Amino acid sequence: FELIKERALAWRVGVVGWKAIDSVNIYQAAAEAMRRAAKGLEVKPQLVLVDGMNLRGLDIPTVRVVKGDDKSLSIAAASIVAKVVRDRLMVGYHRLYPQYGFASHKGYATREHKEALKLHGPCPIHRRTFRGVSQKV
Repeated sequence: FELIKERALAWRVGVVGWKAIDSVNIYQAAAEAMRRAAKGLEVKPQLVLVDGMNLRGLDIPTVRVVKGDDKSLSIAAASIVAKVVRDRLMVGYHRLYPQYGFASHKGYATREHKEALKLHGPCPIHRRTFRGVSQKV
């Protein structure tokens, strides 16, 4: 992650919160996060490579690359950056909601996370449209 940040010509993360994800869907929310990231770059790219989806709404040409993180170093690097940033956000949420164990499972549907949901119900950051959460609300 640090090496990518150090050596990339430019990089940016687009974040979309749980309310936005619940109001549209995960696919559209991911597309919005990508648009925010692309628009926020200090160096305007000539082309945006997108892993597996068509991305509209940019004034920059885009190319959909199926299994992009296997075929493109840029997409693979973006996947690493996104995962590290997301994991760090979840560690931050752990400080606010330690009873859910976000620091260990990072919000994924592990046994520990499911048990915490059963015991405590969803907290404010849980996506209400996620099946495991919607059953608890």
